[in-house]
Amino acid sequence: MRALLLFAWLCVAVAGPVGAISAADDPSIADIQLPPGFQITVYARVPGARSMTLSPSGTLFIGTREEGKVYAVLDRNRDGTAEQVLTIARGLDMPNGVALRNGSLYVAETSRILRYDNIEKRLTDPPPPLVVSSSLPRQRAHGWKFLRFGPDGWLYFNIGAPCNVCEPKGPLFATITRMKPDGTSLEVYARGVRNSVGFDWDPDTHELWFTDNGRDWLGDDLPPDELNHAPRKGLHFGFPYCFGKNAPDPQFGKGKDLSRLTPAAMDLGPHVASLGMRFYTGSMFPEKYHEQIFIAEHGSWNRTVPIGYRVTLVRLENKRPISYEVFAQGWLRDGQVSGRPVDVEILPDGSLAVSDDYAGLIYRIGYRKP
Repeated sequence: MRALLLFAWLCVAVAGPVGAISAADDPSIADIQLPPGFQITVYARVPGARSMTLSPSGTLFIGTREEGKVYAVLDRNRDGTAEQVLTIARGLDMPNGVALRNGSLYVAETSRILRYDNIEKRLTDPPPPLVVSSSLPRQRAHGWKFLRFGPDGWLYFNIGAPCNVCEPKGPLFATITRMKPDGTSLEVYARGVRNSVGFDWDPDTHELWFTDNGRDWLGDDLPPDELNHAPRKGLHFGFPYCFGKNAPDPQFGKGKDLSRLTPAAMDLGPHVASLGMRFYTGSMFPEKYHEQIFIAEHGSWNRTVPIGYRVTLVRLENKRPISYEVFAQGWLRDGQVSGRPVDVEILPDGSLAVSDDYAGLIYRIGYRKP
């Protein structure tokens, strides 16, 4: 019996790193450049790591895409390096999005949203999931989802456009949509959103902000990716008729009245693939970072000169974006790629976790006053 239990545990557990991993130990972080006082280490090794969510007790849950798995990462002694990485689910359809509520882990597949109840009590023996919703579109193009609970208690997720650029058929495509935790009352919150894979709410106003990826094949420098602000339900953010500050799309914007469409709050880099974003609410970083927006940029795939592959910072003043700057870079060096940031999350000590599906790592960015 003991042998069977040990075998079952090994089937669930993936060996995690022990002790902080520095640039000398792992060349993937040797070239990362950060502002003075900040340091980067490897928090955990997680194949295909993408979207993240943190439980109140400090367990970091991580979704993947092609890998079809969901992981739980544990740093029980809070030393800044995970001791254990556990496989919570496998064989799922692009389970990118993960979210937590009342002890249950919600996971977004392409056309379904699943729920694993009492998950932290069953990390080594995960329960079979309950299906919260199975009525979402099945198209795989931009079919992976970001998943988060809003301050209103509703579950929010993106449904991307099933194309590079088109007028999507069907009411749910190119939207941010929400539902109640039990899967009822499905409704569209924002339209004209080509493909958002990251959003967060202002900690003071509880208003929604989100990134959006621009279309391809308009050249190296058009269109910009976007940081958008949706203070209320019912706004349209332009796709496919315009992009950025309501610049008309050359194919779909001709003759269109763009005055009723909501412009981007901030233009981001062209084709940077802006994904996960968070307002910084931790206590570790200097005050000038408090309630500012960190964005994970996955990096361009078809630009002549690659761009992105970094973590950027949008600074706000009076709740409006005033600047867009690089915070962490070095995953792209001399045309060679060593990593692709996907999501950011604030760890219990106030450090910043960054997921990387290319290197299969979770980084931890901490701060000590120089």
